Amino acid sequence: MSRKYKFHNPTAPYFVSFATVNWIDVFTREVYLKILVDSIAYCRKHKGMELFAYCFMPSHIHFIFRDSSEDPTGLLRDFKKHTAKKVLEAIETNQQESRKEWLLWMFERAGKKKGNTSRYQFWQHHNKPIELWSTAVIKQKLNYIHNNPVAAGFVTEPTQWKYSSARNIAEQDSAFEIDAIGFLQ
Repeated sequence: MSRKYKFHNPTAPYFVSFATVNWIDVFTREVYLKILVDSIAYCRKHKGMELFAYCFMPSHIHFIFRDSSEDPTGLLRDFKKHTAKKVLEAIETNQQESRKEWLLWMFERAGKKKGNTSRYQFWQHHNKPIELWSTAVIKQKLNYIHNNPVAAGFVTEPTQWKYSSARNIAEQDSAFEIDAIGFLQ
């Protein structure tokens, strides 16, 4: 992996993006999105995650976060491992999941291509962390995160997307709380 995509400053806020393998649209059902919400709540309460911005798309996630425990690599690794396990369990047990066999087959197929997975691979391995060193960079990444559902054609305004911190910042009903980022609140 390139040095460009590493957490060099463990105390800094970072912009990260990570996607499901093959960009599979998994997060189209509330049951799977709730796993992400619950996992973030746990990480905020018990693992030192400070979450300043987010957007959950059908196949990927964007965060602006900082780890107060100063191990952002470990925090994201644990978050991805836990959510992968829980979402795969939810797919396996979801009687309403019409794509169950196909989804599990795709994740198993991806897992077979990697020697470091036991059975399934859910997330792509990279996170592409970008350290946020200035107000201008933070605003640019925040704009990118919030406009992602608009650019994808899902909504016409960022605040229309339920799983986006655009709603938090606009003080509308949001999926969960975020941490204050100072000048953005």
